[in-house]
Amino acid sequence: MELRIFVEPQQGATFDDQLAVAQASERLGFGAFFRSDHLVVIGDGDGLPGPTDSWVTLGGIARETSTIRLGTLLTSATFRQPGPLAITVAQVDQMSGGRVEFGLGAGWYEAEHRAYGIGFPSVGERFTRLEEQLEIITGLWETPAGDTYSFDGQYYRLTGSPALPKPAQAHIPVLVGGKGPTRTPALAARFADEFNIAFSSFDDTRTQFDRVRTAAAAAKRELIYSAARVVCCGRDEAEVGRRAAAIGRSVAELRQNGVAGTVPECLTRLRELQTIGADRVYLQVLDLHDLAHLELIAQELLPAVA
Repeated sequence: MELRIFVEPQQGATFDDQLAVAQASERLGFGAFFRSDHLVVIGDGDGLPGPTDSWVTLGGIARETSTIRLGTLLTSATFRQPGPLAITVAQVDQMSGGRVEFGLGAGWYEAEHRAYGIGFPSVGERFTRLEEQLEIITGLWETPAGDTYSFDGQYYRLTGSPALPKPAQAHIPVLVGGKGPTRTPALAARFADEFNIAFSSFDDTRTQFDRVRTAAAAAKRELIYSAARVVCCGRDEAEVGRRAAAIGRSVAELRQNGVAGTVPECLTRLRELQTIGADRVYLQVLDLHDLAHLELIAQELLPAVA
């Protein structure tokens, strides 16, 4: 199992905070550094100093790291037009030397759309837009140099696009995630290299993995399966409690819903996910200043599940 680090900068983080976590994650041997794509704080807190754009941030981090893979869980399809987004992600892939992975979702948090004047259509429309964006973005990247790309959909139309620039990678891995029982598995089976489900119970995670596996088998495709969980690990109860308090969560709730507790408890949670076929786990790190937390995870959990 591969462990990756996942941060939520909208809760309050500067670029430098994120860079420090990304560089520590690279040095400690984690598989990737991923971040969310949100514009306002979710839940309690003031979010100061304010949001950072996910792809501007990843472009900066790309130039300050050398080996760790970089991506989003998940870029919101409501925030950007697909053509310019394809250009942005391809450019960051070039800037990183081919280390980008591209997660794209339908968008779900209405408050951030209202806060920044972004349209928030119905669920059905958002999923149709997501499907069209996935087809457009992958189509632009896959169009041979010198050819053009056109698309005529319900919401987007492209005519004679030069489909440039090309990513550094021959193929940027695509992530699709979510809990929807029908459209989400279908989109994953059609477009994704990896399927992710975040912050769901063990039973719900297993059920969604099974749905996606069924859809992928019908499409004759094999995917990577991953889960995202908040992490709060300590060498003893006092350290667990201190880390839980720092992120405003109860130890009991974290033990129920995350990879949390003492080292043996965290290993148990990870191995439970392994038993249902999770190839990767994205560990949501909420205290970006506690780099000792990353060091503990790298020392105790990484080698145990590799």
